[in-house]
Amino acid sequence: MGAGYIGRFAPSPTGPLHAGSLVAALASWLDARAHGGRWLVRIEDVDTPRCVPGADRLILDQLAACGLQPDEPPIWQSARGEAYELALDRLVASGWAYPCACTRSDIERALASQGRTKPRGGELVYPGTCRRGLDGRAARAMRMRTSFGDCATEPEITRRDRRLGTQRQHLCEAVGDFVLKRADGLWAYQIAVVVDDAAQGITDVVRGEDLADNTPRQILLQRALGLPTPRYLHTPLVLGANGEKLSKQNGAAALDLSDPLAALRKAGAVLGVHADAPDRDTWLRRATEAWRRLLA
Repeated sequence: MGAGYIGRFAPSPTGPLHAGSLVAALASWLDARAHGGRWLVRIEDVDTPRCVPGADRLILDQLAACGLQPDEPPIWQSARGEAYELALDRLVASGWAYPCACTRSDIERALASQGRTKPRGGELVYPGTCRRGLDGRAARAMRMRTSFGDCATEPEITRRDRRLGTQRQHLCEAVGDFVLKRADGLWAYQIAVVVDDAAQGITDVVRGEDLADNTPRQILLQRALGLPTPRYLHTPLVLGANGEKLSKQNGAAALDLSDPLAALRKAGAVLGVHADAPDRDTWLRRATEAWRRLLA
């Protein structure tokens, strides 16, 4: 790592930053600064029905209030559809992607007929119904193939996480063929993040641990598209009173930035970063030194 390091923070504008999202933003910023690299911001707004008008600008203002300034102007995924379409065309041409006509109910019925059900909190594993063609049905979505033969013979995807250590997932069995373009025409997170990480030259992805399960899907896409795989570090989560991940979906309060230094200290504590400082900028410098020591 070093001068070639490029990291990023990629929030979805579904509301303002909260305590959990500041932890992820701070971790990615500290990692970039500790390695003498660059830090970028990408607004992941492909899921337009969930986006809140003005939330993108509010998030950028919140980051600025915390002293977390990107080294390049932010980009918006909603302006990147052409790049995603080109990637999908390549995947179709190489046999990795195919059209799917199944509804969620179709998938549930197909799994039930096989005596399989969705595990609590787990994935609804696609049974591969449309791999052999649509049988005259209209295509609804585009899917990424996770195997070209017997699922059981496919190897696990193994990766090394900088915090979690060695991680393995048998993608075909755990997830099944996954969506790249949704039935409503919107791009799925997996293809958008892979294309954009490559386009921005991202070398290191530092994000919340809740996204760790997405990494094998993204690695498969990177391999299929001939793109580099970044290093990954998944940070601890901030939990709500119910013990679940603090998020906008479970009512996480907007970040209180009446005292940015206090907010940064709380976020740093979650990461194991403790620094005494009289002001925000001094705290960020000392926190970067503390992060560097954690990495040693």
